[in-house]
Parts: sequence; C-alpha cells; structure tokens
Amino acid sequence: MEDGKSTGPKAKWWSRPTPGRTTRTAPDEPSPVEDTAPAADLTAMAAAVADDGESRTTAPEAQPVDAPPLPPAAVPPARPMTPLHEPDQYSTPPYGGPGPWAPAPPVQRPVPTPAHGTPVPPQYAGTNGAGLPAPPAPTAPAPAQPAPASAAPAQPATGFAPPPHAPQPQQPQQAQLQAQHQSQSPAPSAQWLQYDPWGAPRQPLTNPGPPLGADTGRRKSRRGSLLIGAVLLALVAGGIGGGIGAYIERNGGLTRVELPQTGHSAGGRAPDSVAGIAASALPSVVTLHVTGATESGTGTGFVLDRSGHILTNNHVVAPAGRGGEITVTFSGGETARGEVVGKDSGYDLAVVKVTGVSGLKPLPLGNSDNVQVGDPVVAIGAPFDLSNTVTSGIISAKDRPITAGGEKGDGSDISYVDALQTDAPINPGNSGGPLVDTDAHVIGINSAIRAADSGASEEGGQAGSIGLGFAIPINQGKRVAEELINTGKATHPVIGVTLDMKYTGDGARVGSKGAAGKPAVTPGGPGAKAGIRPGDVITEVDGRRVHSGEELIVKIRAHRPGDHLDLTLTRGGKDLSISLTLGSASGT
Repeated sequence: MEDGKSTGPKAKWWSRPTPGRTTRTAPDEPSPVEDTAPAADLTAMAAAVADDGESRTTAPEAQPVDAPPLPPAAVPPARPMTPLHEPDQYSTPPYGGPGPWAPAPPVQRPVPTPAHGTPVPPQYAGTNGAGLPAPPAPTAPAPAQPAPASAAPAQPATGFAPPPHAPQPQQPQQAQLQAQHQSQSPAPSAQWLQYDPWGAPRQPLTNPGPPLGADTGRRKSRRGSLLIGAVLLALVAGGIGGGIGAYIERNGGLTRVELPQTGHSAGGRAPDSVAGIAASALPSVVTLHVTGATESGTGTGFVLDRSGHILTNNHVVAPAGRGGEITVTFSGGETARGEVVGKDSGYDLAVVKVTGVSGLKPLPLGNSDNVQVGDPVVAIGAPFDLSNTVTSGIISAKDRPITAGGEKGDGSDISYVDALQTDAPINPGNSGGPLVDTDAHVIGINSAIRAADSGASEEGGQAGSIGLGFAIPINQGKRVAEELINTGKATHPVIGVTLDMKYTGDGARVGSKGAAGKPAVTPGGPGAKAGIRPGDVITEVDGRRVHSGEELIVKIRAHRPGDHLDLTLTRGGKDLSISLTLGSASGT
C-alpha cells in the first residue's frame, strides 16, 4: 500500500439484526458470499455477538475514515438470519462449530487498523481496556457521508480476531493509522466487546487496574513514599549504628563481661588472724644483704630494741667476715648500714646494730616453753630475696635435736639446737626471721630446713621447703642475744666430759681419751664432781631419753650455765642416777 488505500476487492458487508429485535440470529448453516475480504479488512471488523447467538444493543453507525461512499448498488439488502459468506471450511466461530480457540492472555492486544483507515471500535467502549471508566478523548468531526435511500441503515463494521493458529501479519503502518483513527473517530455511545467464548458479558479480559506499563500518579506517589521511607530508614539506622559504635568504643564492646564484686572494705582484720599478725609484725622485720670478699648472701632479722639491735643467724652474717658489708633494709624500704655486735656459731645466732635510724619498732618476745604442738604460727622472711614474705603453719614438734653447719670440717661451725619444728614454709633467705604466735610474739628464730635432696639441687642451688622447718626457741635466743649485746660473746653450758662421737649404740658414751691427749673427764669439772667415769653411757637427761652424743649436747645447750641436771647412765650393765650443776664455757 503506497497511498494508504487498498487495491484489492472491497469487503462485503453483512447485515446484523435490527436494533430492538429479540429473534435469535445464530444460523446453523453458512451461506456463500460473492467475494472474500482481504485479511486486513476482515481483522478490522469487530463482532458484538455472544456465543448463544442472541442480538445485543448496537452502537451508532460508523463510517470508514477517508473511505469513498458506498454506492447504493453495492449494499446488499438486509437478510436477517442468513450470513453472506462462503462456507467456512475451518468451522470458525461464530458461524461454524466451536473452533480451536483459547482464552485470551491477560494483556491488551494491539488492534490492527484495516486498509483505507477504517475505524475499529476499542476493546471496551467507555473503559481504559481493563474495565475502568476512561474519559472520552477529544475527536474531530468526521466528514459527512451520503447514505443510499433504498438501503437499510448501515450497521457498524463487525468482525472477529483470527484464530491463534492463523496469525495475521501486521502492516508496518498499522500503529500510525490506529493512532490517527483514535484521534479522529467519535466516541461510541455503547460498549463493544470483542468475542470471548469463555468470558462473561461485559467482563474485561484482564484484572481491574491500570494497563501494564502505564505510569500513573499513584505509582509515582508510591515511589516517592518509598524513597522517603528509605531515606528515613537510612538515617535511623545510621544513628543507631553510630550510638552502638560509640558505646563499644567507650565500654569495650557489647560482649564485655563485668563480674559482680564486693566494694572496698575499710575494716581491719582480727589481731589473731594471719593478716592481723602480719600487719603487726612486718614493720619490725628487716632484710639483710651481706657482701664479703669471697661470697655474699641474703637473710632476715628482726628488731630487738629501739637502740637498733637486730637478731639474726650467724650463718647469715658469716660471709661478711672482718671486712665485709651488711645492708639492712626495713619493711618500708628504708636502708641502713649494719655492723656485727656479736655472734656465736654453736647457737647459730648473731646480733647486728644499725645507727642513725629512728622510729624503730621492736618485735615482742614470747616464751617458747609455753608452745604446744599444733599451735598456729606465722613465719616472716625474704626467701630468695623476696622480702616481706609471710607464710603460716603450725608447730609440728618440740625439742627436736638438730645439728647444722659443719662446712669447715673441724666442727667449729656446727650448731646444736633443741629446735621447734614447723610446717610453715621456710626457704633459703628466711634464715634469721621470726616465727611468731597468734599474739605476734616471737617464739623462735627460723634457722634450718630439711630438704629432700639434702639441701642442694642438681644445678647447685639450694632446695626449697618440704614442710620441715626448724627454729631456735626464743628462750635460748633471748639469753644468747643478751650475752652478745652485753659482752660480745655467748657462754655455753658444759658438763666437762669428752664424748665418743663414733659410738653407734643407744645413748651417749663418754670417750676414753680427750682432745690433745687430755683426760676424757675434765678433772674438777661438773662431771668429775658428779662421779662420771670414762666409758659410761648416758641414757637420760631430766628423764628424757638420749640416743646419741649430738642429742646429749643439744639437751645440755638448751639450758643455762649453772642449771641442775639429773642424768641416768649405764655402767657395767647397771643403771645409775647422778645429779650435777652445769658449768660455763666461752663460745666462738
């Protein structure tokens, strides 16, 4: 088509029932027609007949746009009940039997425009294609067409869409012609419905609502609301996120664990508790750092009086010798230089004095004779140079005879102690420190331990505590300290006999000879006066059994010179009892 007009034969019009008649018009047999309309003209005719053949209200007459007027001879007389077309070999509805029709898809289908610009009524007159009322579009008046006088009033063009199995090709200019037709054709006065064998009368083919792809004001409003909601949600989320981030930064995270805890307590401790004892005794305990020409060491001591006298062990200050240095550190951290006042290797005790120090707090002395096995005790010292260390335990035993020292080999450094045994942990560095009771009174001086590996480890260091610690009873320490402060030396009680230290029997046997060829029993001494002879075996001292020579020495040194002792001895298989008064000898 070059000029927009069809060059083929013109379509034949068939008559439809006159408006107002109710006679059924569905023919059972088709009638032939003189000519066949082109496919484009056939598609342009829309039917308004239901599948039961009843007539429906028709719209006013419509004339093709730009089409020449039909001559009177070309319009056949109206023949109701009989269609004017050839038999349909495919039995296409509505004139044949039910054909291969399928429900229309739920979309708006484009309506093709026939040749010559023949107008085709919209799918739903008065609606927007989805069953919703639509305002009438402005139209231009169509040119007047003369109607033949001999013919019945012409009805609008009717037709039907081709079946799905025979689609009609759409002309390239159909969309443009359809737009031109819609702008020029007048609005019909009644609805025209396309044929839908399964649809109810006047029911749209699609769900109510705007056609797909249509951009309505409601959708724009909804998009605007969604945009505003998204912005508000982002602002709220940002504020919440910022708050959470600040909380995490300030408080260490949402999963930080904070456990309940008791508040600060301003109350003190009971005086007889370990804490109360430590608080009372610590200000009087000092740490001694001793440096000599060949060796150095660390020990502990405690203040005896306000004059600056400090009691400690002899083996603590021994490394200083004659030209060494002793530094005394108090519990508060103050330091002072100390000098040895006196020492005694037989008791393993020494007194050091500091000068230029004021405000000293002496540690009260208790009575070791009142101690019972099982009494609680607290040991204070500087094990391995860890000053102000507090440990606690009980008195495990009393009158435990021990000997310590002997490194020199001549026996001059051996100490004999009738000791208090305790299970309070004592380690190297605790030596010289106080062992106190529940009244914070000194009852012993920590001096020795029993180690599982004989006091030394494989690396050459000293072994730790295994719960066997020994302390010099304070009654003995008090006497020796007083003598060292007053005279610089301590006295030892003696009985005036020489013992056979190689004797392996039960008891302490008096030797046959003394040192350097002297007699074993000193003439005029306490033993000679009591009747002791060489070879006698002493088995008891004041009723307590003696099993060795070392144990006899320990029992004797537990007393003061001048004390009276009752001894039991064996001579020639007979037991004898004697009494004597202890003599005195200067210590070293």
